[in-house]
Amino acid sequence: MRKIVHLSDLHFGRVDERLLAPLAERVRALAPDVVVVSGDLTQRARRRQFEQARAFLAQLPQPQIVVPGNHDVPLYNVAARFFWPLAGFRRHITREPAPMFRDDALAVLGLNSARSLVLKNGRVNARQLAQVRDALCGLGDEVMKVVVTHHPFDLPPEHDHRALVGRAALAMQTFASCGIDVLLAGHLHVSHSLDTGLRHPQAGYEALMVTAGTATSTRGRGERNAFNLLRLDKRFVQVERYEWQPERAAFVSAECERFQRAAHGWQPAPPA
Repeated sequence: MRKIVHLSDLHFGRVDERLLAPLAERVRALAPDVVVVSGDLTQRARRRQFEQARAFLAQLPQPQIVVPGNHDVPLYNVAARFFWPLAGFRRHITREPAPMFRDDALAVLGLNSARSLVLKNGRVNARQLAQVRDALCGLGDEVMKVVVTHHPFDLPPEHDHRALVGRAALAMQTFASCGIDVLLAGHLHVSHSLDTGLRHPQAGYEALMVTAGTATSTRGRGERNAFNLLRLDKRFVQVERYEWQPERAAFVSAECERFQRAAHGWQPAPPA
């Protein structure tokens, strides 16, 4: 069984500074096999914000899969937004457009869903789906396959469908053909897990969609700052939410969901 720490929406430039050291300490203590950061490392894609994000990431375990979010594209610098939208992210965070981690039991691929032409929404394109096929389709059935984006491919029921990543339906066809098991995203500032079968019916296939809340931003949306720890293999996924508790000045396990593989995909499993 492998462990993934899933952070999202750090928003350096608008973070609660009290959370940074306890968060890094907790992540190190969990000893994950890989750390995933699903976008919006900065608030306004400014150099200083990327530098702060890079310094924070340096405190976390390696390997790391980090993808940009819409806030990592400049908003007010119009020339940079359209001609060099990810220059800051690539200079300070990673130059790899599709970062990947792989061992004998787990493969994690990151994709950039941020785009210049929209303010907050995102999309994936045919070239990126070809990257998914090249990187993941040929792996054996024993390997757990995970795709990371900032914008989610499925949503909690109360959320506006416009928050979905563009071309989600086309992407789900690729994911079904490759047997992608888990999708990780952020953007909503909400922790949630659901199977994709209702929104994206595919014969004999469902993925588990997991979104993480904001780990450090002061821009909460009715949820305390939080991140996820996933324990997973081909038969089982456990999503444990760690929540900031100011009275203890620590991130503490607050909720745990368990899922087991069924004939068509994933279904809730009883508590351990």
